[in-house]
Amino acid sequence: MVSRPSPLSLAHLGDAVWRADALACAAGATVATGHPALDAQLPGGGWPVGAISEILQDHSGQSEWRLLLPALRHAAPGPVVLVGAPHVPFGPGLWAQGFEARRLLWMTESAPAARLWATEQALRCAEVVAVLAWLPQVRAEQLRRLQIAAQEHSKLLFVLRPAQAQGESSPAVLRLLASASPDSDALLLHILKRRGPPLDQPLTLAARPARLAALLASHARQADDELQALGGRRVPALCVFSGSDHVLDRTAAAA
Repeated sequence: MVSRPSPLSLAHLGDAVWRADALACAAGATVATGHPALDAQLPGGGWPVGAISEILQDHSGQSEWRLLLPALRHAAPGPVVLVGAPHVPFGPGLWAQGFEARRLLWMTESAPAARLWATEQALRCAEVVAVLAWLPQVRAEQLRRLQIAAQEHSKLLFVLRPAQAQGESSPAVLRLLASASPDSDALLLHILKRRGPPLDQPLTLAARPARLAALLASHARQADDELQALGGRRVPALCVFSGSDHVLDRTAAAA
């Protein structure tokens, strides 16, 4: 006959026991996401170090920089490796948000096996701080191998996958579904998996930092004043398009 532990003995375990109806304590170190609303919903208050954080989205290059750049900007100095990024990072846009583009190492492997190999090797590099890997075709057992490597070498590992993968099993300790808000350019985050109770409602992250929002509002007021000075007559706006596919061409001002 198996004896059950008494309530008193469970109380002595304290934080060692995680109850599924409560947010768990982080198993290891974390890095603040830079989004207070998201930090409040994550064990340890940030991205887990030494574990996979899986980000699912409909279109690659749409949300990951807006979501991850604040944490990468304030993480420990060192290289950030991009494996299979769908767009060339835009250096001036990164610099405008306080991130040095020279920290990026961009690996352009296209074959799924090559991306997995490059990701694992990057995790084993002592100098690397974080790895962002776009892995649209990856199996659960392959993710487990990356999870072990991230844990062994205490690295931030972000795996970017299509939204259709949310029904597949994954060893990631954290899974998020990111999408654009239909009513604004804010970012909606559904927490699909965490060590804690389910979160029924998505989180809404502001599209722009407060300083940038204030600057844009000031420009809008100035434009209104100029329009009134012209007697309400509108003048054609000059639109400049770079014609490049840099991922931050469109997100640098919005993130």
